[in-house]
Amino acid sequence: MDKQNSTVEKLAKILRCDKNTLLELDKKMSALSGRSGVLDKILEENNNIIDDRLARLGLNRQTPAKDVYSALIKKIYLDDQVFVQKLGNVSAAKAEDCQKVLNAIKGSVAKLNGYFLKKDKARELLMKEPPKNILQALNYKNVEEMLAAEDIFEIFAALRFIENNDWLNNVFFKQYANLTPNDFEEREVELRALGQRWSRAAESFVQRKYHNISHLKEFGVIFVIPVSLNIPGEILRMISLVYHYYYEVKFYSDIFKTFSRESDFAQKLILTLKGDLPNETLPASNKAEWLIIQQYLAKNDENDHRLFEPHINPEVIHWEQSEKEIIKLGEAVSGIEEDFTFWDNLGWVGDYFTTEVGIDILVSFNLVDSVMALVKEKEMIKYLYHHQEALWNKIFIGYLGEEELKNQIKNSLLKGYIEL
Repeated sequence: MDKQNSTVEKLAKILRCDKNTLLELDKKMSALSGRSGVLDKILEENNNIIDDRLARLGLNRQTPAKDVYSALIKKIYLDDQVFVQKLGNVSAAKAEDCQKVLNAIKGSVAKLNGYFLKKDKARELLMKEPPKNILQALNYKNVEEMLAAEDIFEIFAALRFIENNDWLNNVFFKQYANLTPNDFEEREVELRALGQRWSRAAESFVQRKYHNISHLKEFGVIFVIPVSLNIPGEILRMISLVYHYYYEVKFYSDIFKTFSRESDFAQKLILTLKGDLPNETLPASNKAEWLIIQQYLAKNDENDHRLFEPHINPEVIHWEQSEKEIIKLGEAVSGIEEDFTFWDNLGWVGDYFTTEVGIDILVSFNLVDSVMALVKEKEMIKYLYHHQEALWNKIFIGYLGEEELKNQIKNSLLKGYIEL
């Protein structure tokens, strides 16, 4: 078997796609970019990085898959404990501790200004469609009374975890159809640890989502609910998600601002927030085509047909930025006590390792996959989809570069695919 076929077979196996799909993609993208041997270089880099990380863990290529997986989980656990201790023995269950974590994050990144819904407009939306569950939870008679006493960012955040999705989508968010660019302004993103009183009201949300962090892109707020699942890795997971949302909010803010120059501003805003994906297979074409997938489809269906076609995912960009920030923050708080550079450039890296009974299984070296695996370790759930999505992005970048990836996503997000 020649080198190209060997490379394509290996990458196709990792991505779970047809090798002919990759061969055809390579042919078109090589002609377009003038770059050859891209897939070979990616596989070689993947192998070199894995060899380096295995050596750092005291392992090698012959190490059983279970031991590689366990070593990655242990590394996550140790890094989580560094943050817990260095930030003041913080707990995800305490509002003041969550705010300590957010303050450390905010102090480590450049100030983020974005294009967000005005606070007065947010109040107006609440007045027109009162959030009954929030009013009941806080024991207010009406919205006027609530808004006079409460922080608008906390109330808007609470929409996500106290009001039901049916009311949110079919009643409250329907008001977005009437928004105009005049309802938006430039201001700094808010990082908020919600008060302790929200903990009980948010329990079902946290248990369903398996994390206590969320955000509202259009309002420019990232919030943490002081609730603990009493599982290891919670603080590192919190840090990774907040950094991720920080860059995601900025990414979409730039897109919203672009829409402000167009007559169908509200329609495009709503479509972007929904993140709906085209369900069709890519049309047959002589051009190189890539789906743009804004979700992790494998969460709901690991065999969704769109996962096996060439695609790029903006989520990967935000996770990569998050990983870089975690490395910086880890080095700032721990010095040389723990090697956070271990996670550098690992988002797209993974390979097959053999089990003790001789079966090859895929091991993701992705930081987020490893964090989520630690969180759900008791259920023996292994996460791979962050790694696989990152590898598709890596392939695109190999031909056309990271800036072109970002530009293509921003310009074609609503269409759902790009043709090159």
